[in-house]
Amino acid sequence: MTSSTDTSGGGPVEQRAERAQRVAGVVRVPAQPGAADGGRGERGSRERGERGSRESGEPGERSEHSYCAPVAPRARSVVRRSSVRGQILDALRAALAGGELTPGDVYSAPALGERFGVSATPVREAMQQLALEGAVEVVPNRGFRVVARGVRELSELAEVRALIEVPVVLGLARAVAVERWAELRPLAEAGVRAASSGCRVAYGEADRAFHRAVLGLSGNRQLVQIADDLQRRVQVPVGDGRLDLVSDAAEHQALLDALIARDDVLVRVLVESHFGGVR
Repeated sequence: MTSSTDTSGGGPVEQRAERAQRVAGVVRVPAQPGAADGGRGERGSRERGERGSRESGEPGERSEHSYCAPVAPRARSVVRRSSVRGQILDALRAALAGGELTPGDVYSAPALGERFGVSATPVREAMQQLALEGAVEVVPNRGFRVVARGVRELSELAEVRALIEVPVVLGLARAVAVERWAELRPLAEAGVRAASSGCRVAYGEADRAFHRAVLGLSGNRQLVQIADDLQRRVQVPVGDGRLDLVSDAAEHQALLDALIARDDVLVRVLVESHFGGVR
């Protein structure tokens, strides 16, 4: 008797065989690497895995040459030479304003470097900046001579400052809100404290800070820079041509009072008086 599975053609054995053939026709099994291909199949498999991983967003097999996101370099805290030059420049300006460097005398970069505990290079660079500002002049093969300003030169500088700052302040008197003028009060008070201490260096910084803040309300940065450079030149001491620091600081406070009160007449008087002498 013949089994139904043998005559129907659709028994379990035949059905399994038929399915196996259909599957074999659709699904391709990748060839395994052999000795002849030298491992290329394995590398290709890894590359396909990496490519599929990048495309699908899922982790895949990675080789030693797999792509990695670059690591941001760690920020290094490097002490730049310019910072040393800036410190020496500030120290030299303070020495000039305080009268420690005598007008007319010549100072060499190596000697000043020994004084400040640095090499001659940053001192020389700082002195060259002071030469551009007109505080010193270069003496070939010797060093730098501190400029001795006479009364006439200081008066001329004060006149130039007045030509710049007076019209600007008068123009700002009504244009700037009262609240903005009031914000400058702490700077004026800092100037009074510095003047009371009798320290020309401290007052020089406070004085320049106040003038920069006033002119800064114009929004003209070039104007602020030019006026500040002029004021630096004026602050170099010359014998008995010293400021009455306390009186000068009091003028700043009086000017602020007039600006806040919108007293245009008094503002003009105070501003013109402030630049009337050697500043």
